[in-house]
Amino acid sequence: MKKNINGSLGKRLKLARGNKGWSLDRAGIETGVSKAMLGQIERGESSPTIIRLWSIANGFELPLSYFLTDLEVAKTPGLMSHAESDIEVVTLFPFDEETGLETFQITLAPGREYLSAPHNEGVIEHIIVVSGTMEYFLNKQWHILGQGQVVKFGADSQHGYRNLSDKPAMIHNIICYKKR
Repeated sequence: MKKNINGSLGKRLKLARGNKGWSLDRAGIETGVSKAMLGQIERGESSPTIIRLWSIANGFELPLSYFLTDLEVAKTPGLMSHAESDIEVVTLFPFDEETGLETFQITLAPGREYLSAPHNEGVIEHIIVVSGTMEYFLNKQWHILGQGQVVKFGADSQHGYRNLSDKPAMIHNIICYKKR
């Protein structure tokens, strides 16, 4: 997402909040993100980290790709990305209402660890290691996965990913949301 990511995220957040009929106060309670930070994001003054963006998406019961996909882009497969210094998340397939799926390519830099708060009830994650070696956290334990290995788990409990190797690790993360 090379365009104005802050503006795009702000528009998406404001639209989501409007659709729910929530004030900034209510959005802060539901997402665990401060009212001040949400206001800054809406005004395009701040770009949230991936971790904070997950919290916002979970609070609104929206897929992560809702915030990573530009408002002007059609809902077709594309390479929308959000990068920080040690993690890059690329949307391979944005959320599809018919299937309830979205797919990301996540690249973890050496030494990067990411712990996720539980997603909403019924959310299932599928991890496919494309390159490198990584570990995933589930049931209070770390488990190793190497290139070509896969795992599927309920994401409604704390989980996470880390790369303890000296090379980047790339995974495909397929998230399946429970149909309402």
